[in-house]
Amino acid sequence: MIDSFITLKRCARRVRNRTTLLFFRLCESQREKFECPVCGYKGPFMDFAASTGVRKHAKCPKCGALERHRLQFLVVNDVLGKINTARLKMLHFAPEPFFRKFFSKRFDHYERADLRMKGVDHHVDLQQLPFDDATYDFVFASHVLEHIPDDEKAICEICRILKPNGIAILPIPIIVEKTVEYPQPNRYGHHHVRAPGTDYFQKYERHFSRVERFSSDSLPGKYQLFIYEDRSRWTTKKCPLRPSTQGEKHIDIVPVCYV
Repeated sequence: MIDSFITLKRCARRVRNRTTLLFFRLCESQREKFECPVCGYKGPFMDFAASTGVRKHAKCPKCGALERHRLQFLVVNDVLGKINTARLKMLHFAPEPFFRKFFSKRFDHYERADLRMKGVDHHVDLQQLPFDDATYDFVFASHVLEHIPDDEKAICEICRILKPNGIAILPIPIIVEKTVEYPQPNRYGHHHVRAPGTDYFQKYERHFSRVERFSSDSLPGKYQLFIYEDRSRWTTKKCPLRPSTQGEKHIDIVPVCYV
């Protein structure tokens, strides 16, 4: 009885999602059309209401992938396509549901870690990891280091636990030109301790032998990998240290770090 009810709920959800998608495509048929590399959807993307304002053409209406997910998906696919992951060991920090299935299917040993998140394999502080040197082949931590006070220590720790020829993909939100350090976590800005800029990747270069950057403008435009967002009004009473930025079209960057 319970199994039948669960199955019915799943069927109802699928029907609702398909109906919503069809209605959206009909209503927004005149909008610019894109392609989602994650699920293969072709058509207009949805605007996304974030805490920093509305982002245009941000979300795939079929699978929910945002700009950063699509960019990261393309980069990760490219990197993993060049290596045999069958016997490799991976550590996924702050594991977002979006990538859990993707990674678990590709790595023989897939482990998840976070400071407080439930359901992970390891509860750890990224600034002081309990793992032995050269434990993992691949590390993924998306939008994590902007929360870490001693990020230099965290980067050093990630490098330490990677095996020779190991790879770390460590995206952070690029929201300014030059990184701004906050005196304390900003509770109005997702508890970030800094506003990362394009200069932030210099920290990676001090610890890794090579850092390759993939940006929104280096990949096909049909996937819509840019952040369309008005950042001209960002300096506010709640976020006084986050500088404003001109323009409404901004790049995102995914760094691939090699030991």
